[in-house]
Amino acid sequence: MKINKSILRNIICFAIILFYVGCLYTDTQASTVQVPNITVNLGGESQAENTSASLQMIFIITIISLAPSILIMMTSFLRIIIALHFVRSAIGTQTMPPNQILVGLALFLTFFVMSPVFMQIKTNAIDPLEKQQITQEQAIERGIQPLKEFMLKQTRDEDITLFMDLAHLEPYTEDTDLVKEMPLHVIIPAFIISELRAGFIIGFLVYIPFIIIDMVVAATLMSMGMMMLPPAMISLPFKVLLFILVDGWNLFIGQLIQTFN
Repeated sequence: MKINKSILRNIICFAIILFYVGCLYTDTQASTVQVPNITVNLGGESQAENTSASLQMIFIITIISLAPSILIMMTSFLRIIIALHFVRSAIGTQTMPPNQILVGLALFLTFFVMSPVFMQIKTNAIDPLEKQQITQEQAIERGIQPLKEFMLKQTRDEDITLFMDLAHLEPYTEDTDLVKEMPLHVIIPAFIISELRAGFIIGFLVYIPFIIIDMVVAATLMSMGMMMLPPAMISLPFKVLLFILVDGWNLFIGQLIQTFN
């Protein structure tokens, strides 16, 4: 079907006229729109409250960002996870239990060991702060004290002396309250190396019975002329059987928790 040229020309002209009228209408509407006035009133009290709220938010974000480091380095988690790793290595199972299970077990054991400290922090610092009986600075100071007591109890005197000498601090007398006077930058590294030492001592003691099994199996295989057979392949079932017969997890976890008393 052919379209007449005159009809097509009229349609195009009509479309151009509509477009022009629409543009004029849009400009007219835009010119009549009024921009609302926006005013910001900063009073003295509201500004101080906003500043305080901002500082509280920054403080909370800082605590949350440091929470993993605090949980790992300032609690019993470090010694527990090292000891659990040595148990798995001594038995000879490379990925059993998996890392997720070991970390989860270490976390729950840490909560068990640190529960008196956490309850003391809640009673002395968090509850009074929620009731607005103390300030944030006082809450932080009260909350740090139980952690200091726990770390100093688990830290050797030699490690504390080492970092005090490195920090050029004078030795404290017996009458000095170490919990209040000892700075955190001395307590924390001393506590960490003490926990590393304790974890490695536990790992050495755990390795002894399993090494004996490896030696017995290796000597037996050599006497039988089976030198091409890996001793670890034969000794692994015996080590697992020994660990089950002595109720290894109950015995090991019980003795591990006792090291913090």
